[in-house]
Amino acid sequence: MKILVTGATGRVGSEVVKALLQRGADVRALTRKQPKPGTFPSAVEIALGDLTDPVSIAEALKSVDKLFLLNGGSPDELTQALIAYSLSKKAGLKHLTYASIYQADQFLEVPHFAAKYAVEEAIRAGKMPYTILRPAYFFQNERALKAALTGPGVYPIPAGNQGVAVVDVRDIAKAAAISLTEEGHQGKTYDQVSAEMLTGPDAAATWSRLLGKEITYAGHADFDNFEAHLRKKGNPLRETGNPMSWLAHDLRLMFEAFVERGFRNTEDQTARFAALLGHQPKTYSSYAAELAAEWAAA
Repeated sequence: MKILVTGATGRVGSEVVKALLQRGADVRALTRKQPKPGTFPSAVEIALGDLTDPVSIAEALKSVDKLFLLNGGSPDELTQALIAYSLSKKAGLKHLTYASIYQADQFLEVPHFAAKYAVEEAIRAGKMPYTILRPAYFFQNERALKAALTGPGVYPIPAGNQGVAVVDVRDIAKAAAISLTEEGHQGKTYDQVSAEMLTGPDAAATWSRLLGKEITYAGHADFDNFEAHLRKKGNPLRETGNPMSWLAHDLRLMFEAFVERGFRNTEDQTARFAALLGHQPKTYSSYAAELAAEWAAA
C-alpha cells in the first residue's frame, strides 16, 4: 500500500510521514524541491510537484493507493485542494484523508476556514472514500514564541479568555496514519482536540511557572496593532516566514472570532478523539513543559 503525503516537509506532514512508516506503509512525499539529505528516511520516495500544477500532481499520484491531503494557508488554498481531490478521483485512489480545521463551518468569515469547509463539502459530495480530520490550534505553534517568552516575558498570542481548543501535531499525525491504514474510518469526520483548552491568561501563568519568571499576557484589545505587527514581522505561529498582508488579515479575523465567540471543545469530542488514538490526547501543559526543558537545555 503506497500513500502520497502532501505538505510532507511541514509541521504536520513530516509527522504523518513518520507515523505511516511506523505502521509499515510505503510513503511517497510530495515536495516542491528536492529535500536536503536527511530530511526523510531512505525508505521515503520523493515526488517533486506543486499543488497548483495538475501535471505534477497527476504524476505524483501514479501507482498510489491512498492520499493524505494537507495544504497550508495560501490565497489559492481552495484551488490547490480541489485540484488534488479531482485528480485523486480520476486516479481511482482507495481512500483520501483530508486535514481540515476544527469548527471549519463555524468561522466562515475567516478565509482559510471557509476554504477548508468548501473542500470538506466537495469531498462529502464526491464518491471517493474519505476521512476528514479537524485539528484545533497546534501546541507546536508555541515553539515560535521563544524570543517573546524568554526575552521580554510576554505571551503575545491574543487567545482571549473563553478558551481555544488545542492539539498536539503528533496526535494529529497518529490519527491520520490510523485512518489510512485501518478499516472503519470511511465517511468519518474527527475533531482533534485535547482535554485542556488555551486562554491567554492561563498560558501566561503556565509559562511563568515553567520559566521561573513573570510572563504577562499581551491581551486582545487592539487587533489593529496586532494586524499591523503581522504585516511587518510575519506569521507569529511560525519560526520563520515572510510578512504577507493577506495572511495578517486572515489571522486577525481568526483571533478576533476566537475572542468574541470562543473556540471551545467538549468532553465528548475529546473522548471520541481518545478512542481513535487509543490513549488520551496530549495536553498543552505537558507540551509546554517539554518545550521549556528543550529551551533550557539549549
